[in-house]
Amino acid sequence: MSKSQSVKSLKQSEVSYTKEQLLAFYTTMLTIRRFEEKSGQLYGMGLIGGFCHLYIGQEAVVTGIQAALKEGDQVITTYRDHGHMVAAGTDPKVILAELLGRETGCSRGKGGSMHMFDLNRHFYGGHGIVGANVPLGTGLAFANQYRGNDNVSVTYFGDGAANQGQVYESFNMAALWNLPAIYVIENNEYAMGTSTCRGAASDEFFRRGEPWGIKGEKVDGMDVLTVYEAAKKAVEYVRSGKGPYIFEMKTYRYRGHSMSDPAKYRSKEEVEKYKAEKDPIENLRKKIVEKGFAGEKEFDAIEKQIKEIINDAVEFAKSSPEPDANELFTDILVGN
Repeated sequence: MSKSQSVKSLKQSEVSYTKEQLLAFYTTMLTIRRFEEKSGQLYGMGLIGGFCHLYIGQEAVVTGIQAALKEGDQVITTYRDHGHMVAAGTDPKVILAELLGRETGCSRGKGGSMHMFDLNRHFYGGHGIVGANVPLGTGLAFANQYRGNDNVSVTYFGDGAANQGQVYESFNMAALWNLPAIYVIENNEYAMGTSTCRGAASDEFFRRGEPWGIKGEKVDGMDVLTVYEAAKKAVEYVRSGKGPYIFEMKTYRYRGHSMSDPAKYRSKEEVEKYKAEKDPIENLRKKIVEKGFAGEKEFDAIEKQIKEIINDAVEFAKSSPEPDANELFTDILVGN
């Protein structure tokens, strides 16, 4: 019998949540979205240079998984990383300052959108090379095992990166050494501009670890509660020493691959259908209202608070200085 499995959306009657839990999920997802919307605006104004990849639409994935982790667990991801940092608890001020290339940024203005780090939050990047973070995340899991702690590493990557060779080398090592690693494939249906059906001979990404006996699971990544419940079980599985775990999070990005992508490879109707039927924030909001946990007044207060946080981050970033020219020569490794 296969160790992989595909799961449907969680029946909400099976699990009960407190008002505080649901509002916390809602606030985190909305903060990510508002942050990303502001980032898009600043990019359009020419204040953010280079590439910029937004996480709008995928907020439920990182929000649900992050909530299942404990202090000490590590996270590493690709270049679509702003939302991951927000979910990890990094101050939006230093994230936005990094986007604007200021010395107060989390990478002192030298990493930009694609190379952000916050080791205090156990966030190991932000990596621009497709799939390159996967062996690094595997290395984090190896370090945990070597040190004898009970931490797990969570490595995020996309459906396009899932076809890279180093991913399977990592799977082999993780299974061979029974490493405490969770691999999260964020399947947003398009690798840059190529749909999964055109770029993958098999688009059942949760089965990609089967040759090495790695358990896999497909999850509705547009439902934060489903993600959270699945993540809790996977974290317990991995932390107990049973080896690595693979998630395929079925999700969707509303914007193009990056800010320079007009996304003409898909129809407006397709995007609007996702927004209308599957939006993770709006659907959670409906659940909160149905349970009588909050109404318009409470949601308006949350929106106002988030707006203030984002506006403060913008002012902080804009008023921060650019890095000194001497920064060109710091953090440089020189070999003999």
